[in-house]
Amino acid sequence: MKFQIPQFIDVEDKIFGPFTLKQFIYLAGGASVGVIAVITFGTFLGLLISSPIIILAAALAFYKVNNRPFIYILESAFKYTLKDKLFIWQKKDLSKSPETESAKTKYSSLVVPNLSGNKLKDMNWELDVKKKEDELLEKSG
Repeated sequence: MKFQIPQFIDVEDKIFGPFTLKQFIYLAGGASVGVIAVITFGTFLGLLISSPIIILAAALAFYKVNNRPFIYILESAFKYTLKDKLFIWQKKDLSKSPETESAKTKYSSLVVPNLSGNKLKDMNWELDVKKKEDELLEKSG
């Protein structure tokens, strides 16, 4: 028995000519706001007032950012502005506290190794060298 496997399941169907259902709803909403504004306020003032809404409707229908619909960008922007921000790190001026002075004298004699960009390689190399040294020490004595 052969079964057909659905392909292109992420592509929406074109229902109203070249437009999908979502695109048609966005465009119809923007056009209706434009028509109502022109009827209410006159041609010039109505188009001036409704032009941001028409542009938003066109962006919702057609504009994509990184192959994602514009509605997801708007949703993320609203969530970002409405949620609380959590700041993990804030720099404080600790140069005048007595604890900092004792820490400076305590840690000034420590040698900090110079690591390259790939820390994993460096640690692996150090472990291999240490392992070979231990093997040599065991063999010699």
